[in-house]
Amino acid sequence: MTVRPTTARVVVLAILMALAGCGGVGTQGSTGGYVSGNGSITVVDPEERKKAPVLSGDDLEGRPLSTADHAGDTLVINVWGSWCPPCRKEAPALAEVANQYADRDVTFVGVLVRDKPAAALAFTRKYETPYRSISDFSGRNLLGFSDSLPSQAIPTTWIIDDRGRVAVRIMDEVSASTLAGLIDDVKKSTQKEKAQ
Repeated sequence: MTVRPTTARVVVLAILMALAGCGGVGTQGSTGGYVSGNGSITVVDPEERKKAPVLSGDDLEGRPLSTADHAGDTLVINVWGSWCPPCRKEAPALAEVANQYADRDVTFVGVLVRDKPAAALAFTRKYETPYRSISDFSGRNLLGFSDSLPSQAIPTTWIIDDRGRVAVRIMDEVSASTLAGLIDDVKKSTQKEKAQ
């Protein structure tokens, strides 16, 4: 798929509008103020996958974090906010799968949007999140997906294969079994490529 400059601008504008439409920083008890997904899962064949953006910024404790430091791993990128009800529902599943795959060259990185650091840190402690998150209040990192599989939904989860290509996009909360199965499928697809 070729993205023309005008198309890319429309996609970027749509993402920014969606993030702005989140209504600011929510609270733990909020049930609104977010753009939810439709539950769709998009899986891209290896030969059609596009390069993933490098995501970078400070984590919730102000330390630098970049996906470039995990080149060669399968990456699971999850967009979330502590104010987002589906994010709260899927947090235990993400933690479970992150722990399950910790020694299998799979790295999880969260992308926190439109949230206060204190609320986000409380969220990660409550759900025992075993991975770090980039604080991306402006949505700058998410714009990098406009050339591959953009999303306006929160939560959204992308799986990046070990060659640095966007392989899967999940728009809405994900279960542990679904996420684990998709990670396995992505890993198998790149192993098959290497064997050919």
